[in-house]
Amino acid sequence: MKRFNSFATQLKELIIMEYSKTYVAKDEHIDVQEIMDGLYYPFYMEYCRHDYIREILGFDFETEAKNGIYMVLSNYSISFLRSLKKGDEFKVTCTLYADKGGAPKLHFKQSIIFNNKIMTKAVFTGTCVPATGGRPYLPASVLEKIKGAPVLED
Repeated sequence: MKRFNSFATQLKELIIMEYSKTYVAKDEHIDVQEIMDGLYYPFYMEYCRHDYIREILGFDFETEAKNGIYMVLSNYSISFLRSLKKGDEFKVTCTLYADKGGAPKLHFKQSIIFNNKIMTKAVFTGTCVPATGGRPYLPASVLEKIKGAPVLED
């Protein structure tokens, strides 16, 4: 039993931890002002978030889609604080939060950080829907892994 409790504690810490990946601003993402075009910040956040969902939550988008489960975004808000430039090496973070009202939603707080400064911050909200249509839900396998996740406060 003690071994199981240790595993459960480790799993909970994995869910709550801040997950991060490092990227470099690609030349083709830089606009005429010599800064990264605002269109690309959410893409880097998506790369990190999808890795988190696959590696930590165990939800593989391709496999689940073939099984009739689509994970989709329902909302996001983003704030651009500073601009990245060509060649900047930056970190993208991702932290999972449960829904305050208990709705079948996953909230991901994310930041893009360069030189220890937050460049962009966002909250992405997603859920799952059946490929054939129907109401939003979270699969049991995901619900099990997000037990104990902190709740997103407004």
